[in-house]
Amino acid sequence: MNVLFFFFLGLIILGLGSRFYSRWVGKVIGEQRDRPTPAVTLYDGKDYVPAKPHVLFGHHFSSISGAGPILGPTMGILYGFVPAWLWVILGGIFIGAVHDFTTLFVSLQEKGRSMAQIARRTLGTPGFTLFILFTIVMIVLVTSAFLTATATALTSKWPLDKLGLSVEQTLLKTETTPDGQTLGVIGGIASMSVIIITFLSPILGYLLYIKKIKVAYAYLFAAVVCVFSVWLGIHHPIRMEPETWMIILSIYVLFAAGVPVWVILQPRDFINVQIMYLGIAGLVLGLVGGGLEGLKLHLPAFNVAEGTKHLGAIWPMLFITIACGAISGFHALVATGTSSKQLDNEKHARTIGYNGMLLESVLAACVLLAVGSAFVFPEYKDLVWPEVGRSNPILAFSLGVGKLLNQAFSIPIALGSVFGILMVEGFVVTTLDTAVRLNRYLFEELWGLIFKTVPSLFKKFIFNSALAVALMWVLAYFNTFAALWPIFGTANQLLAALSLIAVSTWLYVRGRRNLITVIPAIFMILTTTASLLILLFTKYIPKMNLTLLVADILLLLLSLGVVYLSLKTLRRLIKQRRRQGKAGYLEQASSRG
Repeated sequence: MNVLFFFFLGLIILGLGSRFYSRWVGKVIGEQRDRPTPAVTLYDGKDYVPAKPHVLFGHHFSSISGAGPILGPTMGILYGFVPAWLWVILGGIFIGAVHDFTTLFVSLQEKGRSMAQIARRTLGTPGFTLFILFTIVMIVLVTSAFLTATATALTSKWPLDKLGLSVEQTLLKTETTPDGQTLGVIGGIASMSVIIITFLSPILGYLLYIKKIKVAYAYLFAAVVCVFSVWLGIHHPIRMEPETWMIILSIYVLFAAGVPVWVILQPRDFINVQIMYLGIAGLVLGLVGGGLEGLKLHLPAFNVAEGTKHLGAIWPMLFITIACGAISGFHALVATGTSSKQLDNEKHARTIGYNGMLLESVLAACVLLAVGSAFVFPEYKDLVWPEVGRSNPILAFSLGVGKLLNQAFSIPIALGSVFGILMVEGFVVTTLDTAVRLNRYLFEELWGLIFKTVPSLFKKFIFNSALAVALMWVLAYFNTFAALWPIFGTANQLLAALSLIAVSTWLYVRGRRNLITVIPAIFMILTTTASLLILLFTKYIPKMNLTLLVADILLLLLSLGVVYLSLKTLRRLIKQRRRQGKAGYLEQASSRG
């Protein structure tokens, strides 16, 4: 079937969700468009600062998107295009966007507090502690999965003939395999580009935040850096083994997590988000152009048997393989950690929270169409689910972009593939140091809960950063990306479920209807619990994978603890409400008598 059918059908359904369902959700939770936000009432010029809606939307979207809505769909399409597409579209409207909107809304009502702090107010200190522990485990899993993916992608090579290049070409450096096959070094270009962008980011940070240059000049600087980094990568690609890259990236993240955000993190985000926006535009234009040229889907519409063979039963495993793009717990950390402190008016909460998630669903749907139209199944399987060797979904997506742009605009496949790999790599590296920085903060909070007087060593950033990096590296070194992704996806979806439980409790306490969050919370709790049990008994115990076995059991115990506290709290609240109702009835009866 032509890609345009699913492309436009997806846009129409998502548009209807934005137009009608989001408004109903806002009405149910008590949205007030003229209520002042914490950014206004608690303004401090540092954390609580009103931002222009379009600026905040860009920050929020770049923070929640990154590599997740690319890698998940690229792997989840194994079950077939149709099941993956339905989960992205319907899950985005009824679960993911509701999660993002309601967590942002509750944080606005709670003076910009984080999800863990909201859990403390609804579930007490035990709930706060469990949320922190759970988030630490989840972030260790996401960083280890992304570290493995990055190291594999930065060493990617692909046969020249499949890139549409002859042996005499000069665009890519080449390597020859023992059987005489000539490979183009694609990952080496991205390796050089990532290094150049990272090293030059502090200059942009200095110009933006110290010299206060105009934003237009910053955009020009970012464009020059991007072009220069790719040019240098083409002529001088960097070639290293994946294990070497894992060590280098770990050392980099260790120190990057401690320097001020304006030095590397923010300016590199500024550069990378331009690539991201350009990439989304390229995907959309490529799909439209390719569709007009007759581009069709080649991967199977339904392929449940193959998906079950590699990942497990379609429920629950499809729903945790495709996390970002349908629903993601990481979004709650962003919404309640930064966005709620910068929203200038509550009327924009729906645009930032609900529509921001739907835009990510658009990206995930475009990824499904690009990958689904680029490969026949054996080629896709060799890349993403190989019998021998490393899974490389980043390269699969990148080649999909290259073939799509070649079909639509006759851009060389190799050049389009390099652009695709750059689109993902910058955000994966950014996710690594952002997540390690966040874990550093969480460890500092955890020590405050454990110790009456926190030892001085435990207060040092280098200690907490080193702990986060060490856990990340150990998991990444002893596990492949394909092994890490299911448990990361489960943890991510479980965090979303626990956030929905906290929101549901918050709504109930205030006497508001909460089925819009209770039903998604129950579905995601059942899905993730089933996934953890399946992974535990079919993969980790039989293979005696101790690191993932321990992580699985920890996630199960922590999630059960939060569910128990939530049910206990709700039971107490229901009893209180019944007593108050009975007392009110007796008071009315006595007054009538």
